[in-house]
Amino acid sequence: MVRKRILGFLVVLSLILLPLSHLAGTPTEAADKKLKVAFIYLGVVGDSGYNLAHDMGRRYMAKKLPEVETAYTENVARGDTERVLRTYIRRGFTLFFGNTFDYQDAMIRVGKRYPKLVFMDAAGWKQSKNVAPYWGREYQARYLTGLVAGKMTRSSQIGYVAAHPYPTVLRGINGFALGVRKANPCAKVRVIFTQAWYDPAKSRDAADSLFDVGVDVVTQHQDSPAPVQAAENRKKYAIGYNWDMSRFAPKGHLTAAIFNWGVIYEGMTKAVLNGTWKSQPIFWGLEKGAVGIAPLNPVVPKEVRELVDSERKRLASPDFDVFHGPLKDHKGKVRVAAGERAKGKALATMDYLLEGIQGTLP
Repeated sequence: MVRKRILGFLVVLSLILLPLSHLAGTPTEAADKKLKVAFIYLGVVGDSGYNLAHDMGRRYMAKKLPEVETAYTENVARGDTERVLRTYIRRGFTLFFGNTFDYQDAMIRVGKRYPKLVFMDAAGWKQSKNVAPYWGREYQARYLTGLVAGKMTRSSQIGYVAAHPYPTVLRGINGFALGVRKANPCAKVRVIFTQAWYDPAKSRDAADSLFDVGVDVVTQHQDSPAPVQAAENRKKYAIGYNWDMSRFAPKGHLTAAIFNWGVIYEGMTKAVLNGTWKSQPIFWGLEKGAVGIAPLNPVVPKEVRELVDSERKRLASPDFDVFHGPLKDHKGKVRVAAGERAKGKALATMDYLLEGIQGTLP
């Protein structure tokens, strides 16, 4: 009799608690449906350069899309990529952005195992059904900053502290040099390759060595603001990279070629949310706001500002881009014929320096 009463009580209790448990589970289920986006970084956000710019993009996207949850992991080596991806997958993440081409092989391997997840890799070139590369047309922003450098130099000697001789770097150097030459046909661009993405001491030494040979404006493809700081210390001009680096050189920082990664992250995440994402290379430029330049230093004259604005408008149209022929490399070989324009594979595989650039490819 007691047993029957207990069983009866449990049945009644379960009927009472059933709707409560259903209500209690609703927020969890809703949370589980929230799109989780993971970011994997080559370096640390504290580099004040490339990785910081990507994380600024992550934060921009998270602010624009509050229905999305984000997380990131720093200092992920190529050999550790797969482990990091799988850890995020176990936590329910379904969209992944990696900020170096070093991650593309691991993304393709993991992508085969999880075909419903989406993986995007910065500066990569490999692709599968659920893996795609992304980048910004940095050479457009470089061209605009080259206009500023060409007008602001007094010695007609401009320095460029570069990292590795990869297409993404060479496009930037060449685009910058074309801007310099448009503004000042007599100017030369001297390039030093440090063979390092992030080495503040080495990049600062490279900048100082350029100043020692007469350069009075320096720009960079480095993940730290060290060359900008070197310019400020030497009372020279500098043009930053990745984001507005003026805080490191209030007097000498003229502008910077910047990435607005948040524009790409927001666009791709929206595509995943609404089911329109497709595996295709993303290579956005000024027309979408994915690249741009930092505010110009007040010392930049009005006529230079007007030149930059005029060229910016031209670049934002589909009828014009930086690499219009005829263009020769620094050894005299024609790389873009007259009337033609470098695009597609020619941009993706660029492996030369244009004429007017002084430097040796490692």
